[in-house]
Formats: sequence, C-alpha cells, structure tokens
Amino acid sequence: MDLWKNKNKILVTCAKGVTPYLQTEITALGFPVLADLDTAIQTEGSLEDTMVLNLHLRTAQRVLYLLETLPVGTPGALYGSINEFPWETIIAVSGKAAYLCVTSIAENPLITDSRFVNLKVKDAIVDRIRDKCGERPDSGPDKDKAVVHVYWKNNQAAVYLDTSGERLALRGYRKIPLLAPMQETLAASVIAATGWQGQGAFVNPMCGSGTMAIEAALVAANRAPGLLRNNYGFMYIQGFPENIWQELRQKARSSAGKKLSVRIIATDIDREAISAAKHNARTAGVDHLIEFAVCPYEKTILPEGGGIIILNPPYGERMDTVGRKNSSFQKERFSPDRKIILRRTPEGMNKNKTARLTAIYAGIGDFFKKAEDGYRGYIFTGNLEMIKKVGLRTKKRTILYNGEIECRLLEYDLYKGSRKSPGRRQD
Repeated sequence: MDLWKNKNKILVTCAKGVTPYLQTEITALGFPVLADLDTAIQTEGSLEDTMVLNLHLRTAQRVLYLLETLPVGTPGALYGSINEFPWETIIAVSGKAAYLCVTSIAENPLITDSRFVNLKVKDAIVDRIRDKCGERPDSGPDKDKAVVHVYWKNNQAAVYLDTSGERLALRGYRKIPLLAPMQETLAASVIAATGWQGQGAFVNPMCGSGTMAIEAALVAANRAPGLLRNNYGFMYIQGFPENIWQELRQKARSSAGKKLSVRIIATDIDREAISAAKHNARTAGVDHLIEFAVCPYEKTILPEGGGIIILNPPYGERMDTVGRKNSSFQKERFSPDRKIILRRTPEGMNKNKTARLTAIYAGIGDFFKKAEDGYRGYIFTGNLEMIKKVGLRTKKRTILYNGEIECRLLEYDLYKGSRKSPGRRQD
C-alpha cells in the first residue's frame, strides 16, 4: 500500500483555547472534523494531505499522521510492537536524511519519565532498520528531519509521523525576535479570535518585533504561512512527492495578493523594536504592506473608516522591568537553560512596577476613548488584575494561553465621548 495515498486519522495540535479557530481553518480547507479535543482537532486524510495542512494552517502547532494504534501493556510489549512495523520503508536508511527523532507522551502507571519511552521506541525502530538493511539511521533530539511521535495511554499506543518536524510557530521570518516575543501561531490565533480578515484597518500599537502585524498582513494578503518555511518532517519520509509539494506551493503563491485595500499600522516607542519589526516583515515579504512608525501608543494614527486596534501590553509578572515608558520592548533575565528567572524585588520596587503598569493600562483606556466610531479595541494580556484599570466595559472576553500563562483577549466597542448603558458592568 502506498503510504502517501493511504487515508488515516490526522491529529492537528494547537495551544489551549485555540481549537475553535483551528477547526474553522481545517473545515475551510475541506477536511472533516472527527473530534474536537482540548488542544487538538482530529481530522483524516492521506500523508499527501498533511502537506496541505502544514502549508496553510495558521493556528496549528503540529500535524501528526497516524500510522497505527497498537495494543501494549508493558515497555517490552511496546518495543516488540514498534519493532514489527516496516520502518525500513518509511525512514531513510542512509545519507543526510537518515536521522530520527522520537517524542512521546505517556499516561501509563508504569512510566514516570517519557524519555524512557523515547528510548524504547527509538531502539525498536533503528534495530528493525539495522536488521533489515544492515545499517541504521542516526538519532537524537533535533526535530529537523524525520520525527516519530508516540502517545501511550493505559494499554494502547498511537504511533504518529510528526509531519511538521519543528513546530509550525517557527515560520522562519522572525530573525530578530527581541525578548518575550509572541509566538507566531498565538498571534494568528489572537487575530482569528477578533474575527478580522482584512476588513477595515488593523492598528497595532506596542508592536514589539512585529509578529502581530506580520501575521495580519499574511491574513489580509491570503498568503499561506507555510510558504515561509523550507523544511518539514514529511520531506524525510521515503517516497516524498516533491513535485506535488512544489505544485502546492506554486498554487499558494498564485492565490496570494500583492496589494491590500486596508491599512496595517504598527507602532512602538522603541526605535530598536521598530527596526527589528521592519527586518522581520522584510524577511516575511510583507514589509510593503505594513506602515511602521516610532511613537508612543497614544500617538498612533487611526485611519478613517474604522477597523480594529489591538495591543499586547506588558503583563508585569514575567518582566524584569516593566518597560521603557510605554514600550512593548521588555528585558528579561534568563538562566543558562533559557528558563525565565523571576526576580524578587523590594516592596517599594513592586509598588513602582504596579504604578507603572496601572498607568499603561489606564492610558490604553484613554486612548480607546479617542477612537472614532467603527473601531473595535482589543487588549491581549496575562495580567488579569490590570484589566480593571482600563476603565471601559468589555464586550467579550476570550481565554487564550501564552505558554502556561492564562491570558484574556478583551474586546471593547469604541466610540468618542462617553456612553452609559445601564446594566452593563464596567471593569
């Protein structure tokens, strides 16, 4: 049976809270939705179909193609079942492409460390290939070639090909990320949650390294996010149909627009942030679609005709400093393994930090009050206490996650002056 044509279940993973927007994307591409899970959508298709999903999905993290679901009760049984699979027909045996990475999630009382499962699965695969072919592929933690993922729960193990390899958030355009940048897929999810698809202006003060504005430009121009990447896990599966892949890429390029009928404006008070944002936009090929400016957020131009204004202000909890004036360009301290260190600060410094954050969030509320009718305002933040300082009634609150941080996307109807509406809560 031709692996590339064989239809099976496909699991498309995403961040928590994103499944409604991912489901919409998958359905728009013509794929069925078999299950809506907490952090994934299950669909079905062939291995060829995974190329379409990797190329076009904006909010997904990984596209996992199911090879087999195996009955396993012990680590030994896992090794045996995996070893019986014809891996020599799937994974490259020799050459630069002969490399394997194994990832896993284990929900089994016998397993306390998923690295043990990774090792068992890797040994089963490379032992099989060595026995059948006389040589074996290299293996390790890098996800830039063939990746096998195993989900072992109780007495069943689902074995997948991770066709994405590196996570899809790594579009390839963010060459200068600055510190604490928003992931590309999170930015796309936030935009999807606003409902904006290119109708009206997109205004992004506090733009930082420009991720939100760049993702908005990709949406408005109908540019497939996967066009920016040249490496996927499916390219290292035997029989990879490169001619079909190139046809898919060409079709996606042909359907993309070169001009916009709306304005996308990105500003930041920090000149270095704007310089980085311009560079990233240039790498993404959308720098001509975005108007960048160095200015405080409250001085950002709002074009006539309405649209959305969206800000991602500092949260405070993760930041070593709250920022330079109103800038979204923040400094953080990192340990050698890149984990964020939370600095313990004297009580007086904490009060100053809170005061600065309060001024920023209250100032955003004042900025929103100056917007003309026809605009909707959005704040994406992980600081749930500071929401109250905005001083405006929220129309809608959407829960999304920035890593492990539970965040809110707050929507506000904007209009000049004041409007009292009995019975509506003001935050």
